[in-house]
Amino acid sequence: MLIKRKSIEQAESSRRPSRKPKYAPVTLSEQEGVRYLHFGTEWVQGAMRIRKPDWPELEYAQQMMAWMLFIESPRAIVQLGLGAATMTKFCYRQFPEATVTAIELNPSVIAICNSMFKLPGLDERLTVLEMDALDFVEDPEHHNAFNVFQCDLYDATARGPVLDTPEFYVACANCLTDDGIMTVNLFGDHPSFAKNLKAMKFAFGHVLCLPEVHDGNVVALCFKTRPTLDEDALTKRAAQIKLQTKLPAASWVKGLFATD
Repeated sequence: MLIKRKSIEQAESSRRPSRKPKYAPVTLSEQEGVRYLHFGTEWVQGAMRIRKPDWPELEYAQQMMAWMLFIESPRAIVQLGLGAATMTKFCYRQFPEATVTAIELNPSVIAICNSMFKLPGLDERLTVLEMDALDFVEDPEHHNAFNVFQCDLYDATARGPVLDTPEFYVACANCLTDDGIMTVNLFGDHPSFAKNLKAMKFAFGHVLCLPEVHDGNVVALCFKTRPTLDEDALTKRAAQIKLQTKLPAASWVKGLFATD
C-alpha cells in the first residue's frame, strides 16, 4: 500500500498544476447608449452600443479585426476570451461561411453575454466553450485547424493578459494554418507589454503592432510567416473593408507602415 500510494503521489505531482479560477463579480454599467462589461472594477472589459449590438464599439476591438487586411475569406475563427462578445458577434455576422469558436472560462461571462449583450444562439457555425484557453490551444486536435485567433484574455484588473508565456503563444501558433494570423490585445504602458511582445516574437515568424489607441491598448498582429507588406495593395483592401463593414481599415494600413 505504501508503494502504491507513493507511485500515485509521484504521478499526481508530475501533472501540470490546475489553475483554480477565482472569478470576480460580473457587473454592468451604461452611459450614452453604450452598455459596458466590468469584472467588479472600473476597468472596461467590453462594450456594446445598444442600438448597434453587432458593431465593435471600442477602437481596440475594431483594430483586432486588422487581420482582414490579409485574410479575406476565413474558414475558422477562434476568440480567446469572450468579453462582451463583441468580436464573436461581428465575425459571426460578417463571415457567414466561417465557423466561430469562443473560449471563455467564466460561466457568468457566458451567461451575461446571452442575457445582456445579444450573443446569437449557438448553431453549426457558432460555438461557445466554457473552458481554459490554455487547454484549448494545447489540444493536438486543434493543430493547423484555424485561420484566425483573436486573443483578449484579461482578469479583473484588466492591465495584462492572464496567459503570456512563450509556451502559450507557441501553442496558439500551432493551432493556426501556415497563413494564419493571431491578433492580441495588449497594454502599451504596462510592464506586461514587453514580456508579451518577446514571447510572441519567439513563437511567430513576424509580429507587428498597431499604434496605441486612446485607452492605452496596443493590438499586435502575429504571423506564422512574414507577410507581404504592399502598401498599395493593402490600401485597396482597406477600402473594400471600409465599404463592406464601415471599419476604419485605412488607419490600420497607416499604422502598420508607421510601426514596421
